[in-house]
Amino acid sequence: MEERVYLITGGGSGIGAAVAHGARAAGARAVICGRRRDALERVAAASGADARVADVTSPEAVAALVTEVVDAHGRLDGVVANAGTMRPGAVLDLTAQDWQASLDTNLTSVFHLARAALPHLVAARGAFVAVSSIAALRASAGAAAYAASKAGLTTLTRSIAVDYGGQGVRANVVCPGWIRTEMADAEMRAFGDPLDLDVDEAYAEVTQLVPQGRPGTPEEAAAAVLWLLGPHASYVNGAVLTVDGGTVLPDPGTIPFGYEVRPRP
Repeated sequence: MEERVYLITGGGSGIGAAVAHGARAAGARAVICGRRRDALERVAAASGADARVADVTSPEAVAALVTEVVDAHGRLDGVVANAGTMRPGAVLDLTAQDWQASLDTNLTSVFHLARAALPHLVAARGAFVAVSSIAALRASAGAAAYAASKAGLTTLTRSIAVDYGGQGVRANVVCPGWIRTEMADAEMRAFGDPLDLDVDEAYAEVTQLVPQGRPGTPEEAAAAVLWLLGPHASYVNGAVLTVDGGTVLPDPGTIPFGYEVRPRP
């Protein structure tokens, strides 16, 4: 991965920041973007990444961002579409604005990013990795907009794999489960506060049925992203890789027949 150039959206925290650290450690050049300048600059200072403030929901800003990256670094070898938002609620709970914001950030922004980046990825025979969610694979309660937008993101990325694989571009998806990020911590506080659970206790509660019995770390999710970006995944295209500790595996219908539920610590 030495000297390759990777653009990582949502790079100011969580999985995006961990990908930037991992890419730099492997000798690649990493460009992180997001809307929070302070967060981006902290990650850049710690990792050596190049920080760019950009709103990925703006097609003009995305096109300008990709142009800036190529002008500054001379090439673009990989893109990590990691920016995302969570607007909780079932269909009757969501406003039209919630729905549109979820689509704009989680799906449409990636369409604009792919349109801007694909000519450069074709030239470099590069890689496109989308960070989706296991919500794209299983319907989650109270997450209609999030799940629908992530399912769309997953299929959009696989369409890129089909349409541009013959031109040397690999496009793959990582579907994390519970990963301890700022966004997940906020969800744990919203879940745990009414039950008088702190964040650690809330994570323990929601991961009771996860076979590994815990949430993942940003570094664990980033390792999957980095593998898909790199040369060891040279014949992996259109894959959907779950990084969830086995969350999607248990059959809910068999739980009463003896699936072990771990007690909270």
